Amino acid sequence: MQQQQQWAAMQQYQQQWMAMQQYPAMVMQQQMVYNQHYAPYYHHQQQQHQYQQQPQSQDNKTIWIGDLLPWMDEGYLQSCFSQAGEAVSVKIIRNRHTGQSERYGFVEFNSHSAAENVLQSYNGTMMPNAEQPFRLNWAAFSTGDRRPEAGSDSSIFVGDLATDVTDALLLDTFASRYPSVKGAKVVVDSSTGRSKGYGFVRFGDENEKSRALAEMNGELCSSRPMRISVATPKKPSPQQQYSSQAVILSGGFGSNVVVPLGQSENDSSNTTIFVGGLDSDVTDEELRESFITFGEVVSVKIPAGKGCGFVQFVNR
Repeated sequence: MQQQQQWAAMQQYQQQWMAMQQYPAMVMQQQMVYNQHYAPYYHHQQQQHQYQQQPQSQDNKTIWIGDLLPWMDEGYLQSCFSQAGEAVSVKIIRNRHTGQSERYGFVEFNSHSAAENVLQSYNGTMMPNAEQPFRLNWAAFSTGDRRPEAGSDSSIFVGDLATDVTDALLLDTFASRYPSVKGAKVVVDSSTGRSKGYGFVRFGDENEKSRALAEMNGELCSSRPMRISVATPKKPSPQQQYSSQAVILSGGFGSNVVVPLGQSENDSSNTTIFVGGLDSDVTDEELRESFITFGEVVSVKIPAGKGCGFVQFVNR
C-alpha cells in the first residue's frame, strides 16, 4: 500500500516534464570507453575511403588526428610530424572538467600542401613508440573557423546492432565518413557481457551529427542495417522549465532523473527515481536493464502514455 501511494504521489510530477529526449540518452553522460586498438583488417579496409571522402579547398591547412593514447601530448605530436614540415600549432582536445585527453586533436601546418603531404604519407602508418597506426583526416572546419572544444560533443543513438558489433567496429563505421567522431560505445549486459543491440556514437561537430542522422539510417554495420535516432536532449522552452516542485539529482543521468521535493535527495529512505522523456516504445524491462548496473532494482513502472517512468532500488 505504501509503495502504491508513493507511485501515485510521484506520478503527479510527470506532467511537469517535457519529452526531453529519447530513452537511450539516459546513459549518454557516462564516460565512453572504447578499445585502443582496431582490428587491422577493418582499419585498412576503411583507410582509403576515409581520406578520399572529403575534398578540401586550398585554404584548409589543418588535419584531424584521432585514436590518440592517453599519454600522447602536443610535444609528441610535434615530434611525429617534424620531418614532414613545420606544424604551426598542435592542439589535443581535453575534457574541460577532468583535463584528460578526449583522444583526438588538430594539427595545423603552414600550407595546404604540407597538410596534404602528411595525410598522404602518414595516414595508416604506425605511430612512433606506439602499436597503432595514424588515423588522420581533414579537419571538419575551414581555416579561421572555431574549433570544437571539449564538452561540445553531441551523440546519436544506434540501434538494431548485430551481436558481433564491437566498440571498434561501430567507431570505424562512422569515423570513416565523419572525421569529427570522438568515440563509440556498444552497451552490454553487465552480467553476461553480451551486447544489448544498441550503442552510441559521439560527434565533435553538430553538422556531421546531423548528416549522420540523415545518411546512416539503414546502413549496414556488420550484417544488419542500423536504426539511427537522436540521443541528446532538446533545450526546454521557457514554459517548459522545471517546476520548483521537483529537485534534480546530480550524477550520470543529469536532468532526466529527479526525486520529489518532499523526499530530499539526502533522505536515505528514498530509493526511487523519476525518469522523464521516455520514448513511447520503451518497455519496463528495457528501463530496468539501463539501471541495473547501478544497483539491485526492486521495481520499474512506466505509466501508459505518460512519457516517464519510475525505478525503485533496494538501496540508495
